[in-house]
Amino acid sequence: MKTSFRLFVLLLVLSGIRPAHAQRFSGLVFGDYYYVVSNHQPEREAQNGFWLRRVYFTLDQQLGDNLSMRLRMEMAHPGNFSAGNAVPFVKDAYLRWKFTANHELFIGISPSATFNLVESVWGYRPVEKTPDDLYKLASSREFGLALRGKLVSSGKLRYHALLGNGEGTKSEGNKGKKVQLALQFFPTDELVLEVYGDYARRQAQEQVYTGHVFAAYRTATYRLGIEYSHQRVQRDVERDLRYLSGFAALQAGRDLYLFGRVDRLFDANPQGERISYLPMADNSRATFVLAGIDYRLHEKVHVMPNVEIVLYDNSDLDRDVMPRLTFFYRF
Repeated sequence: MKTSFRLFVLLLVLSGIRPAHAQRFSGLVFGDYYYVVSNHQPEREAQNGFWLRRVYFTLDQQLGDNLSMRLRMEMAHPGNFSAGNAVPFVKDAYLRWKFTANHELFIGISPSATFNLVESVWGYRPVEKTPDDLYKLASSREFGLALRGKLVSSGKLRYHALLGNGEGTKSEGNKGKKVQLALQFFPTDELVLEVYGDYARRQAQEQVYTGHVFAAYRTATYRLGIEYSHQRVQRDVERDLRYLSGFAALQAGRDLYLFGRVDRLFDANPQGERISYLPMADNSRATFVLAGIDYRLHEKVHVMPNVEIVLYDNSDLDRDVMPRLTFFYRF
């Protein structure tokens, strides 16, 4: 904890230095007031309170014409309905080298290829994670080497490839590695298509295969998207996690937007109880429903009342219902 705090202080100090090349300090904050109306764990019912789900402090610096760096610290309150401080840790730490006009190399902790595009199109990360992230199919970051760029000069066909530890922001924890590849197609300004796959050896005798297909249509006033994902874990026994997700976002006024999402899980998620801020039962297939309103008080300030509901196929489990008042601002 002391080491993370020192890094956090160092980031603040560095933000005050004025180097020869361009430097930018930025950040964001989002969190909620939440109330648990009902839950598959009865002891959680009526639990309510405030929490910060994400705080970023980011330092970006241009080191040269083709070389730049990023250092980002993240902190958040515990997501298991327990009391605790927001402890900082390193979220991003990479060098970015643009070695040609259409290709760039990342060295260090950088965004993974798994749902980087999906998250940008979904657009409501302050409200909820993308499905691959929420259901713990993958981490949002990987420590390793990444290549990203355009396969054609028009930018209609792009790629994102990565070789990493397979431990997210952590250092190497086993002998295995993780390989990711995303191919993205932009046939028009509105249409987005992606095919993604990865392979990881996380532990001795454990192999993990993950893939998804994603399609979205976006305009200045609305967005529609659909994704199908499948993860297979092979160890002593073989298990699958499959789901279909669809979302929509619509501008309803000058500063008013509506959004919603439905995820259908075709398999029980063995990591369900480990999901931060929305623990789910790990012994039942389920349907996740999210609906909300986005009111923009300012270009950088949003207030978003919303509700999350999880409906379980297992009739012995109560549904999860949690209304929230989500706030988000950036600087």
